Amino acid sequence: MNVKKIALLFGALVIAVVTAVMAKNMFVGAGAEQASAAPAVPLGPKVLVARKALAVGTIIDAESLAYQPWPKELIQSAYYTEGSPDSDMKKLLGTVVRHPVTAGQPLTHGALVGPNDRGFLAAALGPGMRAVTVPVNVSSGVAGFVFPGDRVDMVLTQLVAGGGDGPPLKVSETIVRNVRVLATDQRIDSKGEDGKTEVKTFSNVTLEATPRIAEKIAVAQSMGTLTLSLRSIADNTAELERMVASGEVRLPQGTNPAEERRLLLAVANRPIDTNTTYTTGGDVSRFQRRTVPGRASSAGSNSPNDALASFAKAMRSDQAPAGPSGAAPVYTGPVVRVSRGNTVTVVPVGVR
Repeated sequence: MNVKKIALLFGALVIAVVTAVMAKNMFVGAGAEQASAAPAVPLGPKVLVARKALAVGTIIDAESLAYQPWPKELIQSAYYTEGSPDSDMKKLLGTVVRHPVTAGQPLTHGALVGPNDRGFLAAALGPGMRAVTVPVNVSSGVAGFVFPGDRVDMVLTQLVAGGGDGPPLKVSETIVRNVRVLATDQRIDSKGEDGKTEVKTFSNVTLEATPRIAEKIAVAQSMGTLTLSLRSIADNTAELERMVASGEVRLPQGTNPAEERRLLLAVANRPIDTNTTYTTGGDVSRFQRRTVPGRASSAGSNSPNDALASFAKAMRSDQAPAGPSGAAPVYTGPVVRVSRGNTVTVVPVGVR
């Protein structure tokens, strides 16, 4: 009886193993046939695509574009294809995006505008922004280390004379922060002919600003000397965190992460003309003043010190009504001095 049970168990085990092996071979063969049956998509030449989302006004750099294989039947004549004369990456650096481009989308010839094309600067400006040019020199322009695409603060240095005695007040004030540089002289790219960063001094800087900030910059040029202060890339994140913490930036309810990131990026890139800071000469040296020279007191002042000085002057002199010749007569007899406010009248006693 035990032998029969063992034989039945052994037979069932053999059948199960054989069934499992046959099922495995069946599924593997079907998968291989299906994979081999998929038609291969013929790939054409490589086309230039955006490595990240490019908004209107974005200045193209080496990290913005890349070549990628593209299906042959989807190639269009407007694409930048690898090897064509107009697809040289060195020539495309510094161009400006005219239309929005999503990440992975092929670029067309109409999507970019070059420095020599009409409307280049207008395309480089963001919506609602203006371009304003400021003259600088070697020291006020950070010795040429400001490049298009950088962000700077603007410092106004001026002398405030006031109306009093003494030297004028020397003061520097940061009037605008986080301003984007569009061009230095006529350069919109920091690369030289060899593709390397080239440092050059310049005499003019074109900045992107709101209409109100553009007005402030225009007035500031007539008030004193403007100096550029180069900002760190990390400053934008710190400034954005400060604005969010203070409640200056409020995101609408129900925004998705992508929309929230877009709104925060737009806020971080806008110029700021609030919460300005300043430093006076007295903050730098103990021999300089901290305030504007005060104005001299007017002749008609009614302060107690002026009234006391006027009364003392009247007491020291014998004032009397002016005679025909305009000279004040001198009385030899007794007189009485009558004071009414700041006016002192001398009245002779016993004279008719």
